[in-house]
Amino acid sequence: MTTPTSSRGRRRAPTRIERAAGRAAALQRPRVILALLLLLALTCVLLLDGYLRAEVGGDQRVRTGASSADVPDRILNGGPILTFRGGRATTVSVPSRTIALTFDDGPNPTWTPQVLKILRAYDVPGTFFLVGSMVSRYPDVVRTMVRQGNEVGVHTFTHVDLSYQSGARVDREIQQTQLALAGAAGITTTLFRAPYSSETDAIDDYSWPVYKKLGQDGYTSVFVDTDSDDWKRPGASKIVRWATPEGDEGASVLFHDAGGERSQTIAALPRYIEKMKAKGYTFTTISGVMEQQRATDRGTGGVPDATAGALTDEATTAGTARLQAAHRTATGTTLYEGKALVAAVAVAEWTLPVLAAGLLVVGVAVMGRFAMMVVLARRHHRQRNRRRFGWGPPVTRPVSVIVPAYNEKECIAGTLASLARSTHPIEILVIDDGSTDGTSEIARAAAESLGMPNVRVIRQDNAGKPAALNNGVRNATHDLVVMMDGDTVFEPDAVRQLVQPFADPAVGAVAGNAKVGNRGTLIGAWQHIEYVMGFNLDRRMYDLLRCMPTIPGAIGAFRREAVLAAGGMSDDTLAEDTDITIALHRAGWRVVYQEHARAWTEAPGSLRQLWSQRYRWSYGTMQALWKHRGSLTDKGPSGRFGRVGMPLVVLFQIVTPVFAPLIDVFTVYSMIFVDLRAALLAWLAVLAVQLLCAAYAFRLDREKYRYLLMMPLQQLAYRQMMYLVLIHSCVTALTGGRLRWQKLKRTGEVGAPAGAG
Repeated sequence: MTTPTSSRGRRRAPTRIERAAGRAAALQRPRVILALLLLLALTCVLLLDGYLRAEVGGDQRVRTGASSADVPDRILNGGPILTFRGGRATTVSVPSRTIALTFDDGPNPTWTPQVLKILRAYDVPGTFFLVGSMVSRYPDVVRTMVRQGNEVGVHTFTHVDLSYQSGARVDREIQQTQLALAGAAGITTTLFRAPYSSETDAIDDYSWPVYKKLGQDGYTSVFVDTDSDDWKRPGASKIVRWATPEGDEGASVLFHDAGGERSQTIAALPRYIEKMKAKGYTFTTISGVMEQQRATDRGTGGVPDATAGALTDEATTAGTARLQAAHRTATGTTLYEGKALVAAVAVAEWTLPVLAAGLLVVGVAVMGRFAMMVVLARRHHRQRNRRRFGWGPPVTRPVSVIVPAYNEKECIAGTLASLARSTHPIEILVIDDGSTDGTSEIARAAAESLGMPNVRVIRQDNAGKPAALNNGVRNATHDLVVMMDGDTVFEPDAVRQLVQPFADPAVGAVAGNAKVGNRGTLIGAWQHIEYVMGFNLDRRMYDLLRCMPTIPGAIGAFRREAVLAAGGMSDDTLAEDTDITIALHRAGWRVVYQEHARAWTEAPGSLRQLWSQRYRWSYGTMQALWKHRGSLTDKGPSGRFGRVGMPLVVLFQIVTPVFAPLIDVFTVYSMIFVDLRAALLAWLAVLAVQLLCAAYAFRLDREKYRYLLMMPLQQLAYRQMMYLVLIHSCVTALTGGRLRWQKLKRTGEVGAPAGAG
């Protein structure tokens, strides 16, 4: 906060309100940061979840027909296991009458446990090539898999074809999967199988560099020489037949435990195991095949029992160690980063269903609100504009107009000039709340030049807007008082229209129709749409339901006795207008909306000022609702606001707007990770509904439709800011913050209604 200077350039001490504003701004910065961090965290969770849910398709190559000129023939014609020991590429074949049973694309919470149950029942180990994103989502399945003695390998993190990816992407896919394995089961692995791979003769010049690089990093790449093609779902009998090697040949056999509906695989697997055991085959893991090869190379001729002790719960026997030789115990940073990844994914997996349920509730509430507003606004308009409608005998007695002013030198003359044209007899009380810019002198000069003897200027020490309004009420001569802001311009007939409902003795206060005067700018046009649709359409609805929550500070009328009986305008909250309105409801008075009483106000001209104003409104409304929470238990007519108004305001002005960003967040999420076209059409459908509601509101207020052209941009930019303001207000309320009223900078450009356009 800069140090103020006097007109002569000397430094002066900041005023009390300036000091309070500075303290308030300093206190709010951490809360703004917290609100933004919450939004950022939500975005990160959704991005993580979307990344994890990358689609896993069938095992077909993305491209075919590529050259294999750079791949050695011994590799193309070799066995299904590719190693680079000593830097030289070597393949290993599966010994005769031996099956290395491999599974791709898991784990899956439905199919993988069924596969594991079958393997355990038949005392058969398997080698599972796991997708890292699935590992991080279902770590319990992986832990069970490893504990049973099965072997695991890397199948990339997002099931992407690495042949056409950058080196950095290849490293990331492998490392992220290793982290997921470390977090899920406390291990890493040296086995790798590329998505969309098949036999070694399919290695081409695109994929060969990837295998060489991974081989240099210590990975063993595993292919297949017998494919069950179970992903085609041809039926269990064909799956068994296609997975059976010719004669007594050994084979690395491919099945799938995820990546689609696998009921046929589950049906075929027991039949296949029984068939192969009957033919004298044994089952082992890829490491078991490597162990047999090493034994043969040593010349011992020994072939270890591939299934002996393979499935003990603790997996500690020598046989199991050989079957899981590719596993490495995760330690240090890898282990902790892996656990952090799994924990983050667990949060994302829990958050998304909750957010989806919230989205459903918000969507229903938003659509319900639109429908209710349109139906009730139409009824309100027809009721109040029919020929025979009337509040009672015309109200012609004089009215006191109270104008609280703090440093309103730009606007006060225009405000008084508009009141000079009033068609209703009035007295005007300008309450100067300690202005330092000559507001009082300008007001007196304007009254004199306009020939307005009915203007009284009352100065007081700076005490805030509620105190200024109370001062005006105490000094008012008449029993009806109209309250307005110092930057507001009334239409000539505004006061007369505003006080007519007081012909009904049950009416204690009347809300007028506030219009944005400076709508020539983009921000002003957005606020114009908001005022017509969001505020005035709402007021029609609340009027019919007899639970009007707020009389706008820009234009409202009250019975003086009702205000005094309620204790006057309170400074307990930042929304004194909402506070007094609810207090009048609880006192048994009726509060109505008079659409024909129009006033033009200067809306904030910058995003910073807009944020400040709406933050004060949102936070003040929450304060007022909390202050009057006792209305929920009020009985009789005075309890109508608590029974109807309080729930509607909380739902439509706090809960729904706070969660409304879910609609936009999920739209973006769906566009990126689900279905771009469907998500875009859904968003356009919601926008169309809002446009129709806005167009109807504009028709009722006889406004020009051209401003609705800016509504799509308003939904993309302006509305997001309003969401952040409300979230900021909620954070402040939850953390026990407190703000003082702050003065907005005015330009005085709202000079006359005719200029509003």
